[in-house]
Amino acid sequence: MKFSEFKYERPDYEELRPRFMYCVEKISKSETYKEQKKYIENINEIRNVLKSMNEIIQIRYSMNTDEVYYREEKSYWDEEGPLYDELNSYFYKSIVESKFKNEIIEDYGSQFYKICEFSLKAFSKDIIAELQEENRLCSEYTRLLASAKIEFRGEVRNLSGIYSYMLSGDRKTREEASEKYYGFFEEKSNDFDCVFDRLVKLRDEIGKKLGYENFIEVGYLRMMRTEYDRKMVEIFRNQVEKDIIPLAEVLYERQARRLGVESLDFIDENIEFKSGNPTPKGDASYILESGVKMYTELSDETGEFIKFILENELIDWKERDGKAAGGYCTYIPAYKSPFIFSNFNSTLEDIDVLTHEAGHAFQLYMSRWISSPEINFPTLDSCEIHSMSMEFITWPWMELFFGDEADKYRFSHLSTAIKFIPYGVLVDEFQHIIYENPGLSPKERNEVWRNLERKYQPHREYPNCEFLESGGWWYKQGHIFKNPFYYIDYALAQVCSLQIWEKSRVDESGYWEDFKNMCKVGGSKSFTEIVSIGRLKSPFAKGSLFDVAKSAKKYFDSIDDIEIDK
Repeated sequence: MKFSEFKYERPDYEELRPRFMYCVEKISKSETYKEQKKYIENINEIRNVLKSMNEIIQIRYSMNTDEVYYREEKSYWDEEGPLYDELNSYFYKSIVESKFKNEIIEDYGSQFYKICEFSLKAFSKDIIAELQEENRLCSEYTRLLASAKIEFRGEVRNLSGIYSYMLSGDRKTREEASEKYYGFFEEKSNDFDCVFDRLVKLRDEIGKKLGYENFIEVGYLRMMRTEYDRKMVEIFRNQVEKDIIPLAEVLYERQARRLGVESLDFIDENIEFKSGNPTPKGDASYILESGVKMYTELSDETGEFIKFILENELIDWKERDGKAAGGYCTYIPAYKSPFIFSNFNSTLEDIDVLTHEAGHAFQLYMSRWISSPEINFPTLDSCEIHSMSMEFITWPWMELFFGDEADKYRFSHLSTAIKFIPYGVLVDEFQHIIYENPGLSPKERNEVWRNLERKYQPHREYPNCEFLESGGWWYKQGHIFKNPFYYIDYALAQVCSLQIWEKSRVDESGYWEDFKNMCKVGGSKSFTEIVSIGRLKSPFAKGSLFDVAKSAKKYFDSIDDIEIDK
């Protein structure tokens, strides 16, 4: 069935609640595990329909934020979603208190059981009003981004559209586009500050109502970090500072030499080569057609997957007015269908999105056997292993997109991966400081951001842009607003994906089986278990970042970047 034919029907909470609670009661009173499992599956069926209705409207709202009906339905879910969370909490309680714990773990896995425990710790009916307000504020942030209508050289563009000009080989174009792009955030800075200030204080209140010192512990519970804590994340950040930042700074120095400048201006930072970044050899349709060829050739499984995606209209890639910014992948369990959302703008980032979001979607396609909505996706640290690894797995097909610039793409892609890790931990430390100090003023928050930039990105300079020099860069990072404490997952997963990149170069058959095995288990396993299934070294293990940096440096040292820039 095509996505346009997927049926959306707003659920009736008053009608659904007694059915749901009847199943919960049956779970609690079951005398045999066979009986209990029957009602667990009944609840999963109800919840999969609910999740599907929510996801369908979220996608359609993203596709057209100007459509009144979608906006109203989005508002319904913002308002009613926490009530459904309350129903889930009763289900989780029945699982945690079940006398058939061992049987549940045997059938659904220990990760499922831990998720039930963590979900209970992160929820109370006393915070429903706060959760409703949190949803509304996150939607307000999305609308703020989507409201951008930027006039540039005779055309009106959204943020994704104007960003493509920031990657132009012509410096004056980049300068003008950057001024317009960041000018939007500066013009709307009071709006962004207001939304974020309300979010921080609201989340702090949620944490305290749940009995915690602040929101940070709630953030970790929401992320289902069942195996690592703040101290381990701090150790990881320290390893990044020791082993990754020195290599990243060398890469920035090489980039400056290629561009013929003494130091990188922020306007130039996204330009890897003096001859220009590698660009796709066609428009959005060409990129998609090339992607189909790539996945068809990669393996039988990816060939079946991409056919399924296209035949069922499970990707929206074209830029248009009113469409939400960014890209994502989600899952509609009632139809066992992943969905890819993106905004192609004819830059190399289109290929990163095509491979990254397809990595998520491929994992979901391979783990459609899972009936519990908690574990369709793994926790987000594991999710990003699949997506970031797919970016590297598809390297052999880059000639399809870039022709004779494929080596330039591969060099810049690996370089970007290394440079990203310090930024990932920067975002993470920023959020820890913010939620430890919820009373910070907007000016103080920006100062925190700018000081962390100096720590993790010491090369970063903002001549002639007071807005960024005063710490405004983070406004565009949606995860900080909508998904607190998410971002470190990207950095952890990047370390794992770089190991898969190395294995794909020396173990052409084995690495793909490992990758498929990681995908097949979905979210039924924890982060460290999935890392183990992939035969990877944990990012928390001593020396793992050193090894990654060593492998990457060896590759960079083997490439004459001046020669490929000609």
